[in-house]
Amino acid sequence: MMHNDWQRWVCYLSLALSLLLMLLPLPMALLPLRPWWPALVLVYWVLEAPDRVGLGTAFITGLAADVLAGALLGDQALRLVVIVFLAQRFRARLRFFPMVQQSAAVLLLLLNDSLLRWLIRAFAGLPLPPLLAWAAPLVDAVLWPFVFLLLDGLRARMRARES
Repeated sequence: MMHNDWQRWVCYLSLALSLLLMLLPLPMALLPLRPWWPALVLVYWVLEAPDRVGLGTAFITGLAADVLAGALLGDQALRLVVIVFLAQRFRARLRFFPMVQQSAAVLLLLLNDSLLRWLIRAFAGLPLPPLLAWAAPLVDAVLWPFVFLLLDGLRARMRARES
């Protein structure tokens, strides 16, 4: 019982921290390359603790991200739901990929997200993201191993503390 409580807290605190990380200021030139921390954290939890994170968690996290970023309400929520759905669908394969292949899978997930983002903005009549924004999934794919190892180490430490 204690294990589940700690894992739940670590999961939700990491999601809250990911929302705060997306608010960190960056120079204007680097804004299109901003990592999408909530997506990376949600993919980790879908792979490692699918009973804790699902489509509802992705939607709520996305709504919170929309409110914090002042974005079109539902934009990030829809995009995170699609990412989590695809990660859940291919979870059995993704979990056992080597880290390089997992990074490639994250890259594909986030390239799909970039296309969805472009479509949403086009249909909403909003200005389209700059072309440099298509490189942001590369940044996320490079960061994926670090996010994975950090959260995995934290989760392992919590399990060891309970033993």
